[in-house]
Amino acid sequence: MGAQIAQQAALHGIDVTLQDKDAEQLRKAVESNRGHLQRRVEKGRLTQRDAEAAIGRVHTTADTEEAVQRADFVIEAVFEDLDVKRAIFAELDRIAAPEAVLASNSSTIGISKLADATTRPERCLNMHFFYPVLMMDLVEIVRGPQTSDETVERAAALAREMDRTPVLLNKEIDGFIVNRILHAATQEAYRLLDAEVATFEDIDVAVEKGLNWPMGPFRLGDFSGLDVTYNARLHMYRSTGDERYKPSPQLEAKVKAGKLGRKSGEGWYRYKSESEA
Repeated sequence: MGAQIAQQAALHGIDVTLQDKDAEQLRKAVESNRGHLQRRVEKGRLTQRDAEAAIGRVHTTADTEEAVQRADFVIEAVFEDLDVKRAIFAELDRIAAPEAVLASNSSTIGISKLADATTRPERCLNMHFFYPVLMMDLVEIVRGPQTSDETVERAAALAREMDRTPVLLNKEIDGFIVNRILHAATQEAYRLLDAEVATFEDIDVAVEKGLNWPMGPFRLGDFSGLDVTYNARLHMYRSTGDERYKPSPQLEAKVKAGKLGRKSGEGWYRYKSESEA
């Protein structure tokens, strides 16, 4: 997510520093982005010159202070762990410029749970991009109880500058807008599967053909990562105590078996490796 957020900004003339403590992850991120842009060049949607310029606008470093100290806007995009995110926000608050906005790409952890780790809660918000960022147009901007109007306006302006469409949530809710609606639909799909009403393949076909979704809920889960799906549901279940949000036993079994979808080669479906394709 972080790599594609950085590249989307760079495609529209914004200089970005992409930070990860793992140099190998940074190398993979740059190569992945280069591959995405090269495919656009091959399809005639981007010139080679513009592609190289966009890649050149993304600077990489393993040093957080180097990445952040001159930034006007900082977007955190680490995995969904509250303690890790709070520690990062506390560090960002210490090293970022006083006027810099601190945003979280989290889709499950509201900014109020992170902003109080800083001395600038009025400059903190959620800025939730959708994967894959280079293709998906929407950005959900979620203000916390202390987020200022100016911060919201800056986030919306940045989204538009990146050629993305922002929507604003004035109140924090679990799942925000899209995932809250998607969660309700996919939870029903899992209930049908668990009750042996239909196979996951037929449920996917029904949703794709009957509701005109580009991907059914199980194929979409494989695409996003079943661990991501599972952790999001587990977070909502633990946050609310509502049994309706409890993850499907079959989903839990997939995750515990390491069958996480496309990224592991198998989830609900099996996937060929690049060497086999």
